[in-house]
Amino acid sequence: MYRSSIMKLGRATSFGIATAARGAAVSRLALRTPPHTHYHRSFLVRPFSASQRRAIPSSLPEIKPASITTAEYHHLADTYLDAILSQYEEKQDEIGDIDVEFSSGVMTVKIPDSGVYIINKQPPNKQIWLSSPVSGPKRFDYVIIDEDQGQKQDTGKGDWVYIRTGEKLNDLLLRETGVSVE
Repeated sequence: MYRSSIMKLGRATSFGIATAARGAAVSRLALRTPPHTHYHRSFLVRPFSASQRRAIPSSLPEIKPASITTAEYHHLADTYLDAILSQYEEKQDEIGDIDVEFSSGVMTVKIPDSGVYIINKQPPNKQIWLSSPVSGPKRFDYVIIDEDQGQKQDTGKGDWVYIRTGEKLNDLLLRETGVSVE
């Protein structure tokens, strides 16, 4: 009888300590929340999220990537990257401080006061990726821009566009580095 009484007392004590700990956690939460706000103890743990959610302006028209084949993608991306490379090489000859390297579809542009820009092809997604020290990383899709009813089908002009904001890669490079591809 003595042994069972000690076990019951031990269980009651541990239950009381656990209940007190939960009550203290809820009390600490209550001190940080406005009055008349009720939280269940399951809300004491916040979910983890590594990314920020940003609202896309609703005034933008829906932008969709062009439906292009892999061969078309490689041709368009290589042509664009070659044009950018030639512009940066011209700027390098004029200024001298800019360092440009292009190898295996990856272009590295070091600009003294801005930082390092990395521009590369991303064939699985049919995108061109940009890592900018000023505006951060962005993924550009090829989008048909100037196709209207007065033109023949599939004759519209395309450009590399950041789908989330509608910004063109050419405009971003011009604004941040002073290089424009025409």
